[in-house]
Order: sequence, then structure tokens, then C-alpha cells
Amino acid sequence: MTDTTDGAALLDEVEAFHRRFNVFPTEAAYVAVALWDAHAHLLDCFDSTPRLAFLSPEPGSGKSRALEVVETLVPRPLAAVDASAAALFRSVSGIDGGRPTILFDEIDTVFGPKAGDNEQLRGFINAGHWRGRDTYRCVGDGGNQTVQAFPSYCAVAVAGLGHLPDTIMTRSVIIRMRRRAPNETVEPFRTRIHVREGNELRDRLAKWATGAEKQVTDVFPEMPEGVVDRPGDVWEPLITIADAVGGDWPRRAREACVALVSASRVNDKGSIGIRLLTDLRDQVMSGIDRLPTVAILDRLNAMDDAPWPDMGGKPLDSRKLSRMLSEYVTADGDPVTSRNIKTGGGVLKGYYTADLTDAWSRYCPPPPGSPLPPLPGTENLT
Repeated sequence: MTDTTDGAALLDEVEAFHRRFNVFPTEAAYVAVALWDAHAHLLDCFDSTPRLAFLSPEPGSGKSRALEVVETLVPRPLAAVDASAAALFRSVSGIDGGRPTILFDEIDTVFGPKAGDNEQLRGFINAGHWRGRDTYRCVGDGGNQTVQAFPSYCAVAVAGLGHLPDTIMTRSVIIRMRRRAPNETVEPFRTRIHVREGNELRDRLAKWATGAEKQVTDVFPEMPEGVVDRPGDVWEPLITIADAVGGDWPRRAREACVALVSASRVNDKGSIGIRLLTDLRDQVMSGIDRLPTVAILDRLNAMDDAPWPDMGGKPLDSRKLSRMLSEYVTADGDPVTSRNIKTGGGVLKGYYTADLTDAWSRYCPPPPGSPLPPLPGTENLT
């Protein structure tokens, strides 16, 4: 199938297949997942491949089922529960059988709070987001070791509880799953029947992809306003595919992009430093131009849903606050530091809003109530 009508109709079928077995939280999620399935057949046409992450706060939210359905639709799926980084980059570099699509269930057992850092696996997943980023390892015995480059570029989908490391989250299309409501029903997934049905769709996707390679190679689509940098890298392959298939998919893809990128910015406060900057802007120093350090600490440490009351077993103090903020600079390029603030009782050390404004604009997500600008006609998108 090489014409755009067939491509659009095929993606409609892929989306309908997911809807039979998955209840996703938003319409945008169905669009994104269907496009991701298709992009896995066209990796060599793009500079990057977004990770697909099904995450939820509680078990029983449909994450594993979503990954099972994806498995039927992508090329050379490789289930990777408890796989080591060494095993994965060797599987990606293997010549026989071709490059796999890695599907990692229960990813929280790898990156969760009790699992350690797993830096090698995180490095592999991050490196494989970009074409040409190899993983280097020593191979051989004893003094006969040599350095060998292992390709890392491959499609990766994961499912798990909670969150992922920030560097993986920013490379991902994030689907925040939830348990089905009593009125939400799905068709039981029967492996002996539905894997075959999914594989038939997969084979048709592969055939379509072969004819669509020229349509998507070296194509740089118009992105929604405000979707730049890493979010742009994540969504560019998906929107390119939507434009190639035509029909209603170009509009739906851009609507889904705006909705999911906006949601990720609201839900993710990034690193501990960005969390500090964001809390200072939105909850501690909002509407004032300066505040003594003692008052800042009182307000931060009174926040029950924040990490500040327990920073390594004790509340955030002035020394730690100073060290964290000094990593950022003012609009003049000087480190953010405390300055004298005159009060009725004398002079206290504190921080000025003007010194933090530049860091807020560069690092923090949009303030509450300020999502990405909507595309024309998408103002009511939910």
C-alpha cells in the first residue's frame, strides 16, 4: 500500500486494534501509540526514535496489556524483563534476525527506589534514542582486550510503576495509565487468537513502510508552536508519519502532540534543582520581589508534598539552599547568591526575585494555567 488513503486507513485499523484491549487515559494516547507502532518499521528514515512509556501509580492499570498489544504490531519484538545492558546492546548489534524492538515490562524493578541506579542500562536506553550513538565496551580476555563499538539505535517501549529517570522521561512519549472505571470494558486478549491478528496488521504495516520510506526520509514537518528541543525530537518522527499517511492523521497527531507534551510539562518538575526553582517561583516567592532566607526555608520545609523537609534525614538548610541555587545564574551571568535585605529589625540575608527570573524562564515548566499555546481548533482538546 503506497497511497496516503491506504496508509491512513491502516493506521485507523491499528488504533482500533488497541481500542479493543486497552483503555488509554486520553484520545491523544491512542493516536500517539498507533503512530509509534508505525514508526518502529521506519527507524532508518529518522534521526531519533522516541521511547514509549506506559506508567501508572498503581498495579492493575493495563500497562502490561498495552505492551503486549504493541508487541504484536512491531518488527522483531524482544521482551526484555530483567535483561542486562550487555545483553541488550549485543542483541541490537546482532546481524542475524535484524534490529529488535525492545519491550521492557516492569521497568520499575530496574529503576525504582529499591533497584539502584543501573547506569549502564540507562545509558544504553538514552544512547539508542539517537542514530549513530554507539555504546563502547572492552571485549576479549585479560591483556588482549580491545574496544568495540556496539550500535544502540533501536525502538524501546517500557511499562512500569511510578517514574523513570529524568533523562529517559524527556526522551519518551509518556502514557499515564489508570485503572479502568466500572463502566469501561475491554475485550479479553486471547494469545492464540489475537497475537495472530496483530501480526497480520504488523505485516501490513511493514509492507506500507517499505513503500513510504521516500515519503518520510529527510522530511522535517511543521511542528506545533512551542514544541521544540527535546519534545520536538521526540515527536518529529510521529508527525512525519502522520503527514505521510494523510487523511485526518496530520491534525490528530498535532493535537495529540500538544496534549501530551503539555501534560508531561505539568506532571514532571524535572531534577531536584528544577523542582526547587519551580517551588520558589510558584509557591514561595510568588508576587513578592525579595524574601529573607529564613522565611524561604520556613515555607519550603512546610510543604508536605515536597522533598525539602527531609533532605538526607534533615530539613533543607541555608547552606544547602545556597549551594543548589549557585548552580544557576542571573540575567547578568553571575551565580545566584543571597544578598542583604533590609527589614524593620535590621539586615538579613535573602534572595531577590530579579536574580531568579532568568533561571525560571530557562528551566521551569510553564506556570500553572499556562500550557503550551493551543493549535487553531484544538482549544477544547482533552
